[in-house]
Amino acid sequence: MYKTGILNSEISKVLSDLGHTDRIVIADCGLPIPKEVKKIDLALSFGVPNFESVYEEVMKHMSVQKMIVAEEIKEDNVSLFEKITQSNIDTEYVSHERFKELTNDTVAIIRTGEATPFANVILESDVLF
Repeated sequence: MYKTGILNSEISKVLSDLGHTDRIVIADCGLPIPKEVKKIDLALSFGVPNFESVYEEVMKHMSVQKMIVAEEIKEDNVSLFEKITQSNIDTEYVSHERFKELTNDTVAIIRTGEATPFANVILESDVLF
């Protein structure tokens, strides 16, 4: 059994298989998930697990070169916006409609129980060298 790291085997496998520029999504419980994209559903109830706990754990184990978030987060979810922009990661802002389109070209979507507006991020994998 894993001594440290992400215990969820699906998330661990996805992160291990990522190549440079592959993308994953950490999503709230309301984001539509394209049928052809792998869904890792962690949602138990509204708020459980929350976006921040999943985001923080994934960020410990993934090298990220870019984040993509919906422009609307700046006004409609200020506390989360402030949290995710504390990193020095290049951040791209797109409309929520465009964000949903971009999820079609991701490796997996991790669905949380988060129930606040625009609590979604696309993380683009970096290379370690």
